[in-house]
Amino acid sequence: MKFLFDIFPVLLFFISFKLGERNPEIAQSLVDQYLSGFISGGKPVADLAPILMATAIAIIGSALQFSYLVIRRIKIDALLWISFIVIVGFGSATIYFHSETFIKWKPTVIYWCYAIAFLLGQFLFKANLLKATMGTQITLPEDVWFKLSLAWIAYFSLMGILNLYVAFSYPTTTWVNFKLYSVGALPVFIVVQSLFLAKYMEEPT
Repeated sequence: MKFLFDIFPVLLFFISFKLGERNPEIAQSLVDQYLSGFISGGKPVADLAPILMATAIAIIGSALQFSYLVIRRIKIDALLWISFIVIVGFGSATIYFHSETFIKWKPTVIYWCYAIAFLLGQFLFKANLLKATMGTQITLPEDVWFKLSLAWIAYFSLMGILNLYVAFSYPTTTWVNFKLYSVGALPVFIVVQSLFLAKYMEEPT
């Protein structure tokens, strides 16, 4: 359930873009009607209407999610704060400058912020973020926690690079598809990590 909650803005973005791509006239009409006041120059290039519409809807979806957490007084962790700030900041820049470059950079910035958080936690503050999160659920040797931290740093770093490659080497519609499908990479990575940890979870404490 939490996974679906986390990817909700991504699904909104994907569905909105695909609908806008298939109905460019409607997308252009919606952008002209609701976003022209937020766009530098007032009217974007017609080809950008689907991405601008999808970006605006993703921002609204993220804001509603965040509002829900605040109203329910559910603790908002630092990584979720980063995601929210980045999507609002880069999404707003995409709309204002009517340039898809900003929204294409957004996933990479989030991935690299996560990588930096793990990196600084591990090497500067001597605090393993994974151990801080999962330490009450599983007991592992310190060297294993360290290896896991390095694995997450590598994962987020590589995903950031891969996103840039697809975003600026292929058409926007290909990047949007990749953006959705890449969400599945995280569960796969977690499953592989779980297989690695299985032998430690089986050992008696």
